[in-house]
Amino acid sequence: MSSRRSRQSGTSRITDDQIIDLVSKLRQLVPEIRNRRSDKVPASKVLQETCNYIRNLHREVDDLSERLSQLLATIDAESAEASIIRSLITQ
Repeated sequence: MSSRRSRQSGTSRITDDQIIDLVSKLRQLVPEIRNRRSDKVPASKVLQETCNYIRNLHREVDDLSERLSQLLATIDAESAEASIIRSLITQ
């Protein structure tokens, strides 16, 4: 038991109120949860949906980056369009 205490003493602890506040903020950010009529979504479901949402966003970014790269490969490298695409990729 003392080893557990010593590990916790070196770290800052988050309070239940802080957890509730953070879960509430996630509820507002994740469309799948925000669009539900019920406010009674368990915290575990909020966390699960948040992870799914982040995974989907990563996939979308990867897909869009790939599409931009393909588009860039098909146009003149010195054109205005190529310059715009390069600026989008590097942002």
